[in-house]
Amino acid sequence: MRTNRIRTTALAATALAAALSLTACGGDDQAMGTKPAGAAETATPAAANTDGKAQSDAPEAGAPETQTVPTEGKHAGGNGDGANRGKKPGTAPNAEAAASIPACTPKNSTVKVSSVSRPINHLLLTVTNTGSKDCAAYHAPFLRFDDAQAVYPVLDDSKPQAVVVLSPGEKAYAGIGLLGEPGEDEPVKSDNLGVIMVDKNNKSKGEATLKLPAETYTDGRGFVTYWQSDVETALMF
Repeated sequence: MRTNRIRTTALAATALAAALSLTACGGDDQAMGTKPAGAAETATPAAANTDGKAQSDAPEAGAPETQTVPTEGKHAGGNGDGANRGKKPGTAPNAEAAASIPACTPKNSTVKVSSVSRPINHLLLTVTNTGSKDCAAYHAPFLRFDDAQAVYPVLDDSKPQAVVVLSPGEKAYAGIGLLGEPGEDEPVKSDNLGVIMVDKNNKSKGEATLKLPAETYTDGRGFVTYWQSDVETALMF
């Protein structure tokens, strides 16, 4: 009886050891990614585009997102005519959109002239829309120093991409270069400045007469810029 009990116990121990060995092997297989026989593999398909090629819906790492930002501001011409100004103060619409906007004139705006510290031998001309509706500062102002018969030269290189349109209270600027190269002409002192505003056809719409800063000299070699939407651009020439 003792011998049979020992044999039975030994057989049971052997069976238990075999079972533990199988269990350990199974755990190692799972740890190494081995799948049971007959198990179906599942995969997540990539999104497909219309031509049958696979593509990912996720953006590339570090790629910026693109958003459509609506343009703020009025429409040139007034009532939603589709010509968007996208306007900050003084920013202009395209020429076609500005065609229906009345010109800034001495009747709906004021003009002043002032001295500037930089650049030297320059003045700044400022027009302000004092009316109740938009006006356009077309082209460049025509200038006459004192009783000069000819208007001051206009600097063609200063022409902006589009007409400067002003809402009520907004300003536009033009730079005035007073002197050419030293020694070319004799400087002449001037006291008064005639500023002629023009329409879209470059025709006169009235003249304002301004008092010039003291000790203003010109020599006929200077220039005036086109109307600009900011002071920096007006004085960069």
